[in-house]
Amino acid sequence: MSAILIFMAGIACIIAWWMARQRLTSKPWLETGLVDDAPEMRGSSETTAKVGLGIFLAVVGALFALLISAYLTRLSGSDWWSIPIPRMLWVNTAALAASSVALQWAKTEARLDRSEMLNTALAVALVLAVLFLVGQVLAWRQLVAAGYVLADNPSNSFFYMITGLHGLHILGGLFVLGRTTIRAQGNVGQARVRLSVDLCAIYWHFMLVVWLVLFALFAGWANSFADLCRQLVT
Repeated sequence: MSAILIFMAGIACIIAWWMARQRLTSKPWLETGLVDDAPEMRGSSETTAKVGLGIFLAVVGALFALLISAYLTRLSGSDWWSIPIPRMLWVNTAALAASSVALQWAKTEARLDRSEMLNTALAVALVLAVLFLVGQVLAWRQLVAAGYVLADNPSNSFFYMITGLHGLHILGGLFVLGRTTIRAQGNVGQARVRLSVDLCAIYWHFMLVVWLVLFALFAGWANSFADLCRQLVT
């Protein structure tokens, strides 16, 4: 239980920091000067979109936190046999991390209005994300071929369920990223493209952090952390 509280507290801190950077915690009634002198304080679709994304990510983070808590609780069962980590997951992790870096690159290029480099960065991010999903499917097939089927052990069930849920979120992000890539190539509204790239980058960074936590969990690195949390509680 303590592990989920710490995880959710970390998510809350990240969201609070992000909201502070977006000036969502500011007090406009205390600002001096004319309204037109502070365009960042005016309501905009950009602020609305980022707030909406922040709320969505908070819900997603809470969902994965609950799954992680259930995983750690079930871990101590006598019928639990840890599933081996396929080497493919290391490659997949590198692909997702590189995709996140490429989106940060695209974010920089969008702000500089360099459309050619922006298109390249978005294409790289898109291809790497697809490689991540393909690699996840290959890892599943390797485990099934080795006899680690879904209903054979609770560890197997948790692995397939959690990685599948994460993959679905990446797949949904791919749809938005694909639309952003097409939009950038058509030069449809530079401000709109910049916003789309920014939102994609935020989403991708978040999903990378979630995956790193999950990977540490499956690899067994989080066991010592969970034991420490139990000791602190008791």
